[in-house]
Amino acid sequence: METAKALFHARGYDAVSIADLTQALEINPPSLYAAYGNKLALFERALRSYRSTDFLHIETILRPGRPPAEALTDLMVAAARHYTKDADKRGCMITEAMQADDEQARALAAEQAKKPRELIRSYIAGHAPKREIDRITDYLLLNLRGLSSYARLGYTQKKLVDCSRTAGRALEGEFGQEASFRKGR
Repeated sequence: METAKALFHARGYDAVSIADLTQALEINPPSLYAAYGNKLALFERALRSYRSTDFLHIETILRPGRPPAEALTDLMVAAARHYTKDADKRGCMITEAMQADDEQARALAAEQAKKPRELIRSYIAGHAPKREIDRITDYLLLNLRGLSSYARLGYTQKKLVDCSRTAGRALEGEFGQEASFRKGR
């Protein structure tokens, strides 16, 4: 599973062929089909594995009692660091898979993105006026997905962390944070 997950993460669903998988796994195609069903089923298992072992611990970062702008900024900074920690697996596998050409692969990735998106939205709902929840959630998701994309383009961790902190300053205004938060960042 780790080998398949690394291939899908590094190259994306569309760019990984059955031949690539069987070569990397050192098996023949019938063995791959017998073990996993097909490429899509293996991809689904790889996404689930990624989500359970390689994904950000959103609940820990967005824990109750933290100032929302601080917590959400820390989430973006953690994502920037996470997305750039391994040169061969840059970005978020789930985020990038949501752009696959294959409709079924996109749907699988979108399904894996639901719970994290809802955790973020729920946290924001606990701190923002009702009319602003969707807008702020969209802003945060846009930034997280942008960080993933820019990590895949080769941007440095420092640059992405700096961008995360800049985006966090906008959140300070949204949540009415004190200027001291900005100075502490």
